[in-house]
Amino acid sequence: MRILGIDPGLRRTGYACVKINARGGEPTLVEAGVLRIATTGPLHARLLQIRTELLEVLADLKPDHAAVETLFSHVKHAQTAIIMGHARGVLLATLAEKNLSITEFAPKEVKRSVTGNGNATKEQVRRAVMAQCGLRTLKGPNDASDAMAIALTAARRLSLESKSR
Repeated sequence: MRILGIDPGLRRTGYACVKINARGGEPTLVEAGVLRIATTGPLHARLLQIRTELLEVLADLKPDHAAVETLFSHVKHAQTAIIMGHARGVLLATLAEKNLSITEFAPKEVKRSVTGNGNATKEQVRRAVMAQCGLRTLKGPNDASDAMAIALTAARRLSLESKSR
């Protein structure tokens, strides 16, 4: 089974695909990257770019399941939360259009899953997923490592659920 983890963003959307096998074991990384969205132009064009690029990722990686981080908002950044909600909406609708089952995780749940600490820093998450995926280096923005953490969290939960059946 292939699981696609997505860290939503309007400028950068991280994605990572991991696979788990029927016999169990730890998930293995297939691919991770970042969709780089235009920072200028009308919102609707940027949202269309997210959808178009996600469709390409889905066609290439052929996931069986998707996991998306829920929206984190702070009263001081309400406008950011609203804009991020648009990006998440496009991502969720595109995944649903492709008939993928979708799991959503709160940021603290993902951090706790991969580091043991729900208040872990971005760097702690990055180091944890590098270790868990056997990577010596991981270049690029934290969006990819965050997506890896989301995918690993989903893979482990799905493995546990299938074992309890």
